[in-house]
Amino acid sequence: MRFLGNIEAKIDAKGRVFLPSVFRKVLQASGEENMVLRKDVFQSCLVLYPESVWNEQMDALRQRLSRWNAAHQQIFRQFVHDLEILTLDGNGRFLIPKRYLKKAEIEQTVRFIGMGDTIEIWNAENGSKPFMDAEEFSQALESIMGTTASDSNGTETDGAGRL
Repeated sequence: MRFLGNIEAKIDAKGRVFLPSVFRKVLQASGEENMVLRKDVFQSCLVLYPESVWNEQMDALRQRLSRWNAAHQQIFRQFVHDLEILTLDGNGRFLIPKRYLKKAEIEQTVRFIGMGDTIEIWNAENGSKPFMDAEEFSQALESIMGTTASDSNGTETDGAGRL
């Protein structure tokens, strides 16, 4: 499942928004019917997880945490306590509950950002808040991808595949 793109949409007076058709097609192709909505752990945005991706995330976290450790139980509880299970209506819309709109400081316009296996929902009026500036991005990418790595033959190359 690959959600890609950056699409703006308007929220109606009832708090409903159309999931962009490019994202709906990905959901339909993968046979997903339900999504999970929650506030992002790090940013002031919302995250839509296809139900299967949410279940994988929850299972991965649960495997790293002990049920017999009070702090671990509190972390897990915090992660799963405030979420909504959503289904698109016949028109491809879903309701964003008011408490989530408030948490993400969303008013009338949202920005959907495809993040691979999830979709972020941002306040579109925040402009470039979800992004680094171009120079910071290029330096971070070079730092991560420009390191020496081994190719499939075991030959050491730089991040661009050069010897």
